[in-house]
Amino acid sequence: MLGCNCAAAAAAGSRSADESSIRQLEADQAAAWNAHDATRYAKLFTARGDVVNVMGWWWRGRAEIQGKLALAFGHAFRDSTLTITEIDVRFLTDNFAIAHVKWTMSGAIMPPGLPVPKAGIQLQVLRKQSGQWLIENFQNTNSLPEQSFPRSAPADSKSP
Repeated sequence: MLGCNCAAAAAAGSRSADESSIRQLEADQAAAWNAHDATRYAKLFTARGDVVNVMGWWWRGRAEIQGKLALAFGHAFRDSTLTITEIDVRFLTDNFAIAHVKWTMSGAIMPPGLPVPKAGIQLQVLRKQSGQWLIENFQNTNSLPEQSFPRSAPADSKSP
């Protein structure tokens, strides 16, 4: 006689649907960015969502995210294009997940002294509210291709 673990099957189906929703959230992030629409982008966050951007600037709450991003879209990111290249999702609970989101960017024009974002990785804490996945916290980091660390100290280094 075959048994059915229906609860496990339902949970797996729900998790699959949640992961699809999160992947759509990331696609919506790129679409809002590429439309240079700060309002649409900010709506991807909870009302109290936080952003630490690639410069290390901390924006608190949807209203500040929208306002600061509107200014950035006015100049530095006016002609930028964001491409999401990889998404890795890990569920913490039924209503919380972590996503690592790798991205590339072209077209950014930064003020003197600031690095031009070209590639990076976002760490997002995601929260499911009223059936919708939103970004609760967002840490964005510029990234460079990984290199091996030297196996020994350089010849001119001083030992303690």
